[in-house]
Amino acid sequence: MMKLCTDSYINGQWVAGSQRLPVLNPATGHLLADVALADEAECDAAVRAASDAAADWAACAPRTRAEILRRAFELMTDSADELAQLITAENGKVLADARAEVAYAAEFFRWFSEEAVRVQGDYRLAPNGDKRIVTTHEPVGVSLLITPWNFPAAMATRKIAPALAAGCTVILKPAAETPLTALAIADLLDRAAVPAGVVNVVLPGDVGPAVKRMLDDPRVRNLSFTGSTEVGRILLHACADTVVRTSMELGGNAPFVVLAGADVEVAVEAAIVAKMRNGGAACTAANRFYVHRDLVESFTAALTRRMQSLVVGPGDRPGVQLGCLVSEKEREKVARLVQASIDEGARRTTNAAEHVTGAFYPPTVLAGVKADAAILRQEIFGPVAPIVSFDSEDEAVRLANDTEFGLIAYVLGPESTALRVAGRLEAGMVAVNRGVVSDPAASFGGMKQSGLGREGGFDGIHEFLETKYIAVNA
Repeated sequence: MMKLCTDSYINGQWVAGSQRLPVLNPATGHLLADVALADEAECDAAVRAASDAAADWAACAPRTRAEILRRAFELMTDSADELAQLITAENGKVLADARAEVAYAAEFFRWFSEEAVRVQGDYRLAPNGDKRIVTTHEPVGVSLLITPWNFPAAMATRKIAPALAAGCTVILKPAAETPLTALAIADLLDRAAVPAGVVNVVLPGDVGPAVKRMLDDPRVRNLSFTGSTEVGRILLHACADTVVRTSMELGGNAPFVVLAGADVEVAVEAAIVAKMRNGGAACTAANRFYVHRDLVESFTAALTRRMQSLVVGPGDRPGVQLGCLVSEKEREKVARLVQASIDEGARRTTNAAEHVTGAFYPPTVLAGVKADAAILRQEIFGPVAPIVSFDSEDEAVRLANDTEFGLIAYVLGPESTALRVAGRLEAGMVAVNRGVVSDPAASFGGMKQSGLGREGGFDGIHEFLETKYIAVNA
């Protein structure tokens, strides 16, 4: 039976702290719990605990770390239903999405339990024959992990699992909107026998100064952040003073390109997955729809029908396909973007539902969006699909690449043409004739201002490892 954890987790102990933060259900506004806010002393204690545990954890045999992560996978799988309900309660997403997230999150524990024992080095004779070149990898050290609210379980495990597999200790700072899931994962890791101090979870009351204080601590050697590009820039500046190593998965502005000759039915089904997974609140969500002029009318009509058919309501109700956004603030942001687009000449083709209690926003399709519309310049993070038409492949590529972001892109069309276009897009990931790419076994990350480094796959563990070269006489 999974318990509701509401205190900071520091050095293997639950710490109540002196201040509390209410966590609300965004669908109802009801109070779920009051969680502990960590003060300056408690953040310092988390860093100290991680530092004190670092040497012993790094010295653990890879197989020992692997077996603990495997136990974490099994415990998370056993608690999947309860964890999914918790995610739905504090995040607002539907249970189907929450269950999918838990399964995805658990896979990071399994994948990196396997990668922990497969970190490779190199041993060879130098070209001039005077020495042997030995290359090894060792843990980078204490790592600060900062995660967002949209995938509160998966974003935590995608960082914790490779860090622990590499031999690093961590301090996790979850989002204030969804701290209960992070604390539940801390409890799960405690039950998996992670040693005290290896994993610490704190939610600072004054986030900016607290994070800067931890980054300024010379014991913190690594930062892994998932969030907006704006915050990422601030954190990069904060890391500069002590040259903290960074990996960042930042904002996205994914183009969804429907080429001439595409199967409209296939394109619409892919669009529903790419746009509506997690209610549109995903960095990988299709954000800008570029459709060839010959197909734009049929695609818009078909997408409108599919979007309007979605059942909206509290995420824990049977049959609901779209829950609410994480907060009223997020809902109002999406509403402003849509209204601004309509003011610029776009046309809403879906029904505009009346405002209801809770952070709900209706599935929305916008037709006739101008190529320079404001809604195309930022992440919507909601269930809104703006559609722009194009006439040529070159125009589609130009429009798709016209952004500071480069996380992911989607291309729909005849395979040979789609693959050619995929190669021209400035994105770290491209989905061809499908609506999802995420997989723990695949490298996840972007180009341009969408981030630094990669998570998942064979690359993910190396974000927490330093390369060491040792020269040995031949």
